[in-house]
Amino acid sequence: MSGASGSGERHVGGQLDEAIEDFAEYQRIVRGRSDATVRGYCSDLRLLATEVPDFSAFTLNSLREWLAHAVSEGKSRSTLARRTAAVRAFSTWAAREGYLKTDVAQRLATPKVGKHLPTVMSPSAAGELMGNAVSADEIHFLRDSAMLEFLYATGVRVAELVGLNIGDIDVSRRTARVTGKGNKQRVVPFGDAAHDALCAWLETGRPQLAGDTEAVFVGTRGGRIDPRQVRRVVERAAQVTGTPGLTPHGLRHSAATHLLEGGADLRIVQELLGHSSLQTTQVYTHVSAQRLKDVYARAHPRA
Repeated sequence: MSGASGSGERHVGGQLDEAIEDFAEYQRIVRGRSDATVRGYCSDLRLLATEVPDFSAFTLNSLREWLAHAVSEGKSRSTLARRTAAVRAFSTWAAREGYLKTDVAQRLATPKVGKHLPTVMSPSAAGELMGNAVSADEIHFLRDSAMLEFLYATGVRVAELVGLNIGDIDVSRRTARVTGKGNKQRVVPFGDAAHDALCAWLETGRPQLAGDTEAVFVGTRGGRIDPRQVRRVVERAAQVTGTPGLTPHGLRHSAATHLLEGGADLRIVQELLGHSSLQTTQVYTHVSAQRLKDVYARAHPRA
């Protein structure tokens, strides 16, 4: 695939590597994408640039060939879907900026990604999990217990838990302000159990561990805790509880499922989880067919 000439027309001469940085800035500042999303886009686009180095070679056929090569390498459907999303977003931006005459990736098919539902605990197992933190000492036990309680109480994502600052927690009102995908903020409530665990950590544990940081949850060295540490805390507690394979995402899934089974409205759960689409919540919470029948039988006048 040959390089383009150095003419004044941006759609002919622009190089992908040079444009990717501008695209990343646009996604981060204008579209409000998270750093993780932007990094993923850039990683995929830099891979593309090794095979499609300039915009003259940026065609629908070359993009399809690039994805076909990924398929032949055995890449997962989720990876293919992510790469397709990155290329389509980049193509739309490049057409608007004048690098491309048309949005060539508009018709690029997005591979269907299988929805693998995570492990869901029973409410009784969730109760056991809360007290089963496997920690190095009492201070870490207070932190780990508070994280487990907060994750289950609110259904927040790991990144949202890690990003919590002291000013985000309103202990008296039992609410927390979390920053989700696209830097969107929402307020989530938590109950007595999470309140008590948070207070114990903030009053007794955190002062002994935290360095110069506003982070609610800190690591052994005193800085903001790493997402991998949070995952390990959940996985170790799950092993003790007898629910191996449980992840923080599974804990979020369990919280949503238990709320729905307790009678919570689907839109309330959607808001709590920070989903932009109700359809996402419906898939994510997978209310059983039997429960739907029970609700129908109680609610419909002609049931």
